[in-house]
Amino acid sequence: MSKLLDRFRYFKQKGDTFADGHGQVMHTNRDWEDSYRQRWQFDKIVRSTHGVNCTGSCSWKIYVKNGLVTWETQQTDYPRTRPDLPNHEPRGCPRGASYSWYLYSANRLKYPLVRKRLIALWREALSRHSDPVLAWESIMNDPQKCQSYKQVRGHGGFIRSNWKELNQLIAAANVWTIKTYGPDRVAGFSPIPAMSMVSYAAGTRYLSLLGGTCLSFYDWYCDLPPASPMTWGEQTDVPESADWYNSAYIIAWGSNVPQTRTPDAHFFTEVRYKGTKTIAITPDYSEVAKLCDQWLAPKQGTDSALAMAMGHVILKEFHLDNPSDYFLNYCRRYTDMPMLVLLDERADGSYVPGRMMRASDLVDGLGEANNPEWKTVALNSTGELVAPNGSIGFRWGEKGKWNLEPLAAGVETELSLSLLGQHDDVAGVAFPYFGGNENPHFRSVRQEPVLVRQLPMKRLALADGSERMVVSVYDLVLANYGLDRGLDDSLSASDYNEVKAYTPAWGEQITGVPRRHIETIAREFAETAHKTHGRSMIILGAGVNHWYHMDMNYRGMINMLVFCGCVGQTGGGWAHYVGQEKLRPQTGWLPLAFALDWNRPPRQMNSTSFFYNHASQWRYEKLTAQELLSPLADPAKFTGHLIDFNVRAERMGWLPSAPQLNLNPLSVKASADKAGLSAADYTVQALKSGAIRFACEQPDSGHNHPRNLFVWRSNLLGSSGKGHEYMLKYLLGTDSGIQGEALGSSEGIKPEEVEWQSAAIEGKLDLLVTLDFRMSSTCLFSDIVLPTATWYEKDDMNTSDMHPFIHPLSAAVDPAWESKSDWEIYKGIASVFSEVCVGHLGQETDVVLHPLQHDSPAELAQPFDILDWRKGECELTPGKTAPNIVVVERDYPATYERFTSLGPLLDKLGNGGKGIAWNTQDEVDFLGKLNYTKHDGPAKGCPRIDTALDASEVILALAPETNGQVAVKAWQALGEMTGREHTHLAINKEDEKIRFRDIQAQPRKIISSPTWSGLESEHVSYNAGYTNVHELIPWRTLSGRQQLYQDHAWMRAFGESLVAYRPPIDTRSVSEMREIPPNGFPEKALNFLTPHQKWGIHSTYSENLLMLTLSRGGPIVWISETDARELGIEDNDWIEAFNANGALTARAVVSQRVPPGMTMMYHAQERIMNIPGSEVTGMRGGIHNSVTRVCPKPTHMIGGYAQLAYGFNYYGTVGSNRDEFIMIRKMKNIHWLDDEGRDQVQEAKK
Repeated sequence: MSKLLDRFRYFKQKGDTFADGHGQVMHTNRDWEDSYRQRWQFDKIVRSTHGVNCTGSCSWKIYVKNGLVTWETQQTDYPRTRPDLPNHEPRGCPRGASYSWYLYSANRLKYPLVRKRLIALWREALSRHSDPVLAWESIMNDPQKCQSYKQVRGHGGFIRSNWKELNQLIAAANVWTIKTYGPDRVAGFSPIPAMSMVSYAAGTRYLSLLGGTCLSFYDWYCDLPPASPMTWGEQTDVPESADWYNSAYIIAWGSNVPQTRTPDAHFFTEVRYKGTKTIAITPDYSEVAKLCDQWLAPKQGTDSALAMAMGHVILKEFHLDNPSDYFLNYCRRYTDMPMLVLLDERADGSYVPGRMMRASDLVDGLGEANNPEWKTVALNSTGELVAPNGSIGFRWGEKGKWNLEPLAAGVETELSLSLLGQHDDVAGVAFPYFGGNENPHFRSVRQEPVLVRQLPMKRLALADGSERMVVSVYDLVLANYGLDRGLDDSLSASDYNEVKAYTPAWGEQITGVPRRHIETIAREFAETAHKTHGRSMIILGAGVNHWYHMDMNYRGMINMLVFCGCVGQTGGGWAHYVGQEKLRPQTGWLPLAFALDWNRPPRQMNSTSFFYNHASQWRYEKLTAQELLSPLADPAKFTGHLIDFNVRAERMGWLPSAPQLNLNPLSVKASADKAGLSAADYTVQALKSGAIRFACEQPDSGHNHPRNLFVWRSNLLGSSGKGHEYMLKYLLGTDSGIQGEALGSSEGIKPEEVEWQSAAIEGKLDLLVTLDFRMSSTCLFSDIVLPTATWYEKDDMNTSDMHPFIHPLSAAVDPAWESKSDWEIYKGIASVFSEVCVGHLGQETDVVLHPLQHDSPAELAQPFDILDWRKGECELTPGKTAPNIVVVERDYPATYERFTSLGPLLDKLGNGGKGIAWNTQDEVDFLGKLNYTKHDGPAKGCPRIDTALDASEVILALAPETNGQVAVKAWQALGEMTGREHTHLAINKEDEKIRFRDIQAQPRKIISSPTWSGLESEHVSYNAGYTNVHELIPWRTLSGRQQLYQDHAWMRAFGESLVAYRPPIDTRSVSEMREIPPNGFPEKALNFLTPHQKWGIHSTYSENLLMLTLSRGGPIVWISETDARELGIEDNDWIEAFNANGALTARAVVSQRVPPGMTMMYHAQERIMNIPGSEVTGMRGGIHNSVTRVCPKPTHMIGGYAQLAYGFNYYGTVGSNRDEFIMIRKMKNIHWLDDEGRDQVQEAKK
């Protein structure tokens, strides 16, 4: 009451005065301050991070009050860097700072949801069949019932269910599918394990125990740069962002650092204070351009032309005119440039580069008895032919010579780069030229399609009695760049102003970048590298990698770095940043994720080929292989449709298959027993006779497509799904906006290897299950949606390529409502599966086709010619001319027991990665003591993996990056191969063993491991290739060196043995679509680009209220002022973009930062937020991928050939999309399709 009275006495003077009455001491009530105190009070702080594939991997303080997360702020306790390097913190961004909004928002998934029509069918079936599997079978055998729920996918209609009911439905569907069609018809897609590796492993472990198919992501996302496997035999390895600070010259090429690498951008700005010059190369004026000293704006899609013009300057000035000893010595020792290449003679007397010479080509094999066909040959400085250490033939079958020591046959030797001065003759060598290919949207420079250049050659006698001419790779490279060597070559350039292939003047005409800028920046870049021994760097981004010929773009830039000796040097090299691909404790994670502790090998599939096939995108393909071929190739050898090349690659073991065979692989054993053969031998015999065929040859037979699909940690249909509308039509069987005609109704090339069915199957998936914490686009199209824990509600781990630390995701609070962690969800499904399968599946024999793997002896399978056993060109030899055929014993009733325990194979076979193996018995024993062991059942005596925390400890204990004892063992294993001592790199960390509680206390720096090519050191920042250069460990390529010359027959046939400028392809998406009725506004074809956005990380945060408030609040498309003026479009107008693939609607952002001829729709803006109906399709406007379609590249299908061999997410077809064009126009009628009276008519610009 007294406080109330005090308020009534408000005007009464209180307290004493001071300062001559100008001040007064007050004794007023201050209870109002409690609201502020209470708002910022908390009960505890828990460390966690965001598993969102942003590469930030930032450590955050999660504040908890009354059992609820209230807010988050950035942690600032990262381990300190060395004195000459800025610290990593602060790390974070506005998107991460808004994440806690999701936990209690309306968008949060609270309960298990199921499509109403499906659950009604399920409940009815269960009332008639006591066996859940038979109940599911009754639905599947009724086409009308199947269609009834498939056709309404995406139309809403979810109802709340419960875990028990839906786990039973999912398990029954899986059991029936495996029993009827095979385990490879059950598939799962989840991306980027590094962002929450235990959650990823939960799903893939379950699938792998079933024999299901785990789909790749890095290639599908188009994050995979094929140029990296081509050049280094490495998927991707890059510097940490702190190494930017060590650089003396940085080019940010297609990488918008402040926007997409926000937590790391401070290193980019800080290094400028040291005097480092920074260059931005982007077609639009992006955020990174503001941080740079100079901005170059090449025409989008012409990056390889710009890189080659710069390479021309570097080679001329620093290799020929004023040779840099550092550059030449680097190229001699660490690249394939000294290696010799055989020349094939053409009918006109000129030559064309063939394959690399091998020791087996020579009479005595140079004394090399082990794998001589895989040992490359060079000429040394004394004119002798040698097989230098390090080529891939030394990697397998012998020990101690797989290194980069300057030795050949045990004798020290110096290799010759050029044959000039030692040559026997000079002759013309033909190179393909693609820069004259005409495209109405891109500039071209017309020259002859075949450029014959003069090269110095050597004449050699071969083992078969023939005589062949050879050249060095170095001489080929110089000729390819058009440099004048004084050999009377009329096509080479002696002056930068000559408009000949790859000169700065030529580059200016193609790219629009002034030649003086090309010359200056190339010169500065190389001069800096020369003076600093390689401290020039190129930061690359997805903006360059998303083009069809992305490998040409990247190889052009990689060549610049190699010419200047930058790769493997602190502060230098390539820095490719896309997704969060750096799963640092990878070898500890692999056995957990793919159940390698119980069964080997797992079924893994490259997603690009998978969705190209099963979403029937190939049926709309207009591009032909003949358009892609080199003018030097024989078109008669490369006939057919693009999918034919994929089928041939699968058949020869180059690429994986899913499904694999046209029958249930569990049925092969019974047929083999009847024939008196082993399952593997029977499969070989049946494939040869045609009794068994590859499923990819009959995709529309009704038996050879996926039927159950799990999606978790992903927004497949709202973010990464290129060819979105094809997925809706053919995978889901629901409405789609496709505006093109399939091959059946057009004159396009039909396949030769694939059986054509006039009517493709629609609605191939019987069940689509999605796990998410929010209602995403993929959830809207799913049959079952399971609510997962958020990143603040579960235990997990997170690593990134941007820094060397390992971070935890921690359960700051319990999962809200009925949500569960991914580990608990899949554990629950596995438990029910083990019960439901009894009587249907028991101990079964599964036949698995395993492609010829990189980092295994199978990468030596096919050294020379390409031979197809189906065409009678060779025998079908598993692991040699075809996939390996492996028999795997499965115990389906024991699925749950196996899921929750660490199996015996780690004890028996050990662990390893990237071709290195070591014993893990000590670690398995430790885990048994830490996690306890199973007391009984099929997994008796095995360490438990009951919880996500147990799974985290398994990873940490098995990985060399987090267990110093394992690191030392791994370096010892590598040392046996190289013949060198490497344990000094980890011996000081041998006693360090990182546990989950350690990383909750503070981020921990990982330990150096031989499965990565850089060092985790207190003296140098992590930089890719560092151990190759400084520890003389070979790159995992044919030559063991950085491979600039790709000599596989398909690479040569498609004109890509050496880098070349290849203009964007014509997908015909605009020219060959159905006639679209006009709406009264003008239309124009524009190039459609999808960079990464500012207000979200992929699709996450795109519907977050805080981010919507900061942005325009819905999907937008950026367009240039010039194009907008021509089309009568004003800023914020509703526009529509459409082509043969589909249509989308969005607001227009009219900006002078966008050049004419292109438009940008920032990647993964959800279709669930503020999208009106489309005038073209009559449905709600689509997403950015509604106007895209996958178009695979044949050279990405190569396998069984050294570095060009398949590995999960390592090499394979890539989902590019930037060659697409759209028609864009202002919308007339804005229909919201909701009957709320908000429709409007948009008037013409006044």
